Amino acid sequence: MRLPPSYREFLQVSNGWDEESRSCLRLLPVAEVGWTRDIDPELAEIWGEPVGDTLYISEYIEGQVCLLNPRVVEPDGEWQAFDLASWHPGVIEYRSFWDLMTGMNPEFAPEESASSTTSDSG
Repeated sequence: MRLPPSYREFLQVSNGWDEESRSCLRLLPVAEVGWTRDIDPELAEIWGEPVGDTLYISEYIEGQVCLLNPRVVEPDGEWQAFDLASWHPGVIEYRSFWDLMTGMNPEFAPEESASSTTSDSG
């Protein structure tokens, strides 16, 4: 199964990262990524089949985990992403891994180009 483009791009630059180096969860290195039903069967059992069929991409820390859903694929190949945490109701869904990362860490989003509000009337 081919991984989604934004997640592949992330893995080409960084083989995961730990929570000390970033302001979000520890993202797993490729060797530790796997299906939720295999890595965390209890989580899959609690949340049901849709979660069991997701790709487990982060460590489960303090009631939170990030997952990728291969059942919902955008035309550009991006997989739906989930932020699953005990402190918010249900699953927060994102269109892609990139959207998940920028949703959890707004500083990752590219800054809008600021339009000039001054004129050169010199």
